[in-house]
Amino acid sequence: MQTKYIFVTGGVLSSLGKGISSSSIATLIKHANHKVSILKIDPYINVDPGTMSPLEHGEVFVTYDGAETDLDLGHYERFLDMNLSKKHNFTTGQIYLSVIEKERSGFYLGKTIQIVPHIVDEIKNRIKEAGKGSEFLIVELGGTVGDIEGMPYLEAMRQLKHELGNGMVISIHVTLIPLIKAAGELKTKPTQHSVQELRRIGINPQIILARCEKPLSRDLKQKLSLSCDVDDDCVIVVEDSDSIYKVPLNLMRENILSPISRYFNLTYQISPKMDEWDFLVKRIISPNSDVKIAFVGKYLDLKESYKSLTEALTHSGAHTDTRIDIKWIDSSLLDSSNIDSELCDIDAILIPGGFGERGIEGKILATKYARENNIVFLGICLGMQLAIIEFCRNVLNMQDAQSVEFDKDTKEPVIYLIEDFIDFLGQKQFRTYTSPMGGTMRLGEYPCDLKENTKIQKAYNKERIFERHRHRYEANVKYKEILEKNGMIISGQSNGLIETIELKNHIWFVGVQFHPEFTSKLQNPNPIILEFIKQAKQYKNNNDECFKTSY
Repeated sequence: MQTKYIFVTGGVLSSLGKGISSSSIATLIKHANHKVSILKIDPYINVDPGTMSPLEHGEVFVTYDGAETDLDLGHYERFLDMNLSKKHNFTTGQIYLSVIEKERSGFYLGKTIQIVPHIVDEIKNRIKEAGKGSEFLIVELGGTVGDIEGMPYLEAMRQLKHELGNGMVISIHVTLIPLIKAAGELKTKPTQHSVQELRRIGINPQIILARCEKPLSRDLKQKLSLSCDVDDDCVIVVEDSDSIYKVPLNLMRENILSPISRYFNLTYQISPKMDEWDFLVKRIISPNSDVKIAFVGKYLDLKESYKSLTEALTHSGAHTDTRIDIKWIDSSLLDSSNIDSELCDIDAILIPGGFGERGIEGKILATKYARENNIVFLGICLGMQLAIIEFCRNVLNMQDAQSVEFDKDTKEPVIYLIEDFIDFLGQKQFRTYTSPMGGTMRLGEYPCDLKENTKIQKAYNKERIFERHRHRYEANVKYKEILEKNGMIISGQSNGLIETIELKNHIWFVGVQFHPEFTSKLQNPNPIILEFIKQAKQYKNNNDECFKTSY
């Protein structure tokens, strides 16, 4: 099987939605029963985004094999309902590191190492590796055409087109058609200049995805077609949408698959079946019910930091015909003086993961509020750890209970750093307080054995599950016995490590050490998040009934 390549580049400015566009094109091709894969290239020098601040880069998405990747891989998995691996994302840092290591080992036999051919060849080899076994590979190049760090990747694209020939490589350029509101006009000049830059490098895009706030007139489409040297049906309008999951349907309506089929010299038109997708999208846009979720986080200045989790809530909302109304609460501002007013009108409380001490006491306070007021609760990663700390402090009267992440000398290290652990490959790993930050976490997919008849076991309807992790600290098993004697259920374990907790005398209180949001897809929502939304709906309905009765 010879792979066909679709390269997606961006012009004018960043954040135009190349990731959503790439995911949408791949989704359409997959739903036409083709085997498709997808690759994200990040031109920054970091080896991976694992040590970047969420406020700098947004969420770090973790693949099943433990790669810390760009958040666009999350979009790819959520759209395509498939699990990607570390080979589906690479950075400039990885490329240069690999080439330098090869040079040091004598791989190049003493040759002078240069951008062309050595760096470019490494890029091409990784692109081809990502495409193995697939009929189509969509390749998204991060950044904007004209960025200096992106030049080797554009050269690799150009060379692949030259090597593979026509009918094997398509270039799609996502660009902005800005609306000048004072004049009420859409302007095409930035797109013309962006395409000229690509053509100067030797790349002639076959399809233009025109991002705009309102529809393009026929005259503007023809103007773009002529000035950018693309066919009339290759100017595809991508307007702002009510939901990102509507974009594949919009692209199909714009007939993007016609030029794709033509340029690949296919003898048939790619025709996806999108009925189920359309049904779920309609439920996202116009649901019949709603719930209000208190999202108690600390990275609220950039909500992209929680992208997978907010999308996972959307997936479960679609499958329960429910609008998820998120009430964003900054945990660093939450205290005893405002907690009642902040949480009095919500249907469930969600404590997400995170790192560092800032905002921790606010999260613990919200957890206590959920426990004492019998409110539906889900704690994820750090959220589970804080639920254990809160329980130890306020139920077991263990006032010094703390995580060694925040106080390495605490007298009651209920959350601690486990130095020896077995990674997802079955290999022994070792980490200490002085280990470098990059690559020292428990990353990737691990098994979790669930206790029978617990809330989480009923949600998954399995005895063993596999979920993804991204954390350094663990619940201290030394406290397991005293926790269980006083009303906390250790409902899931992984090789002796505490993975999930519940409370006996509570409507629905669950904490998980893993990140269930990383495995949620639009067509296949994560079971524990789906159950969380179902419980929130039930909680709201019960309260509504109580209100009607009392009234």
